[in-house]
Amino acid sequence: MMVKKHFGKYACLFVLGCLILNPGLFAQQTNTYEDEIFYHIFLRSFYDSNGDSHGDLKGLQQKLDYLQDLGVTAVLITPLYDSDYYHNYFPNDFEKIDAEFGSKEDYFNLLSDMHSRGMKLIMDMEIHYVTERHLWYKDSYQNPGSKYSKYIIYNGPENTQPETIIFDLKGLESYDGTFIKITTTDLFNPDVQAYHHKVFKYWVDPNQDGNFDDGIDGFRLDHIMDNLDWKNKFTNLLSKFWKPLFEDLGAVNPDLIFLGEQAEWGYGHEYFEKGDLTHVFAFPLSMAIREMDAQNIINKIDSTRLATPAGKEQFVFVENHDMSRVATEMKSDLPKLKLAAALNLLVKGVPIIYYGQELGMTGKGGFNAFGQTDGNDIPRREAFEWYKTVEGPGMALWYKNSGPWWDQTNLKNNDGISLEEQKTDRQSLYNFYRKLINIRKENTALSTGDIETIHSDPKIVSFIRKNNDQIILVLINPDDTKNSISLDLAGSEKGVDLLDGSEKNLRNKIVLQPNEIKILELN
Repeated sequence: MMVKKHFGKYACLFVLGCLILNPGLFAQQTNTYEDEIFYHIFLRSFYDSNGDSHGDLKGLQQKLDYLQDLGVTAVLITPLYDSDYYHNYFPNDFEKIDAEFGSKEDYFNLLSDMHSRGMKLIMDMEIHYVTERHLWYKDSYQNPGSKYSKYIIYNGPENTQPETIIFDLKGLESYDGTFIKITTTDLFNPDVQAYHHKVFKYWVDPNQDGNFDDGIDGFRLDHIMDNLDWKNKFTNLLSKFWKPLFEDLGAVNPDLIFLGEQAEWGYGHEYFEKGDLTHVFAFPLSMAIREMDAQNIINKIDSTRLATPAGKEQFVFVENHDMSRVATEMKSDLPKLKLAAALNLLVKGVPIIYYGQELGMTGKGGFNAFGQTDGNDIPRREAFEWYKTVEGPGMALWYKNSGPWWDQTNLKNNDGISLEEQKTDRQSLYNFYRKLINIRKENTALSTGDIETIHSDPKIVSFIRKNNDQIILVLINPDDTKNSISLDLAGSEKGVDLLDGSEKNLRNKIVLQPNEIKILELN
């Protein structure tokens, strides 16, 4: 189906009318992070610096050149604190760094190196729960007289029944076969609140000298909820716990990022409104990208934009550590993976890439894939594939020979899914990511510009990115058949494709081959 879309003088009148009705609609944010390229790292699986098979802080520091060569400017790192769980989301101690990751000296060396390169580091925090090995739990269990007795939620007499966590779990079996109990802390206890304010402030300004060179650039808040675990025991957490914490930290460093993982994976309305987070994740858009339905993608671009208040931003992603790898969902179809990359990087928002996504790493796993164990998620958190063979220096194979997730590992020798194999292949997914990131950085309309979707053909994702200097038309055909679109762009007769340098006559019908992408700078 071909539908003409008129721009030129009519578009100018439309834009002028929008500005009169809403003068902030096309205003550029002063503190935008949309010009950053974030990279989400599951640290234990990234790069091992000391031969113990666990990815670590020194290993990440040794691979900063790789990240910068890819185009990455900021890193989101999974929790660093001490934990007996491989993912580190349930702490034994909020203040200690997991010894398998290294020391605080290693952490500060990494941060110093990143800041000297102009890079940012975001720390992941999950503070609702603690394990049975945390001091609060150990000292207060069956001991009502403990000073920490009110730090933990107990339901039975004499502190014998600690509150469960989400899904009423009392704990989890670790991938190594050990079972570790977990309980819920009392976030409304003034002493608990004061403790967390102190810990978060430490990471923001360790020396309390007002110089943030040694301080974290922001926090990801895991499993953030207004009604914790929907139990009605902790309600209005966004306004009563999180917002005061953000205000306190913002008074120390007003440039901090507060990125919430909204637990229900929605648009994040209440997180912005009640919690005053600066960022949330664009989950509905991510789901639409993974489905590769053009009309749904356009609709989700629009609804995500409308759900985001002025001065706030959405992180645009296609996969993370809790989701099946997009390459698995798309059966490693290279053209489709390139479409996902384009949508990840060209839609308005803060782009974030999950480690190995740029190589097309695969993995599924998921709830109960291997029984009641946290090993269920290992397939989507496997070692980054540096080499064409599974073994090699720095390979973070911490889970080797530990269970069925290793027996069924997605890592294979000479399968084309590795940095070594893709780096010299000009048509590889890795080099396509590099190219797209470079195009985004060189064209400010694609990074910080406004977005207008074009609802003209339900089979083609079409939108314009624009600022005062540029207008760029993006056309994506996620269909496996050829499609065409007619766009009568009065005043813009030609466009140069930023992907291949070719010139297109915009007065003619534009034909897109199956799974083709066009990024046209209008003149």
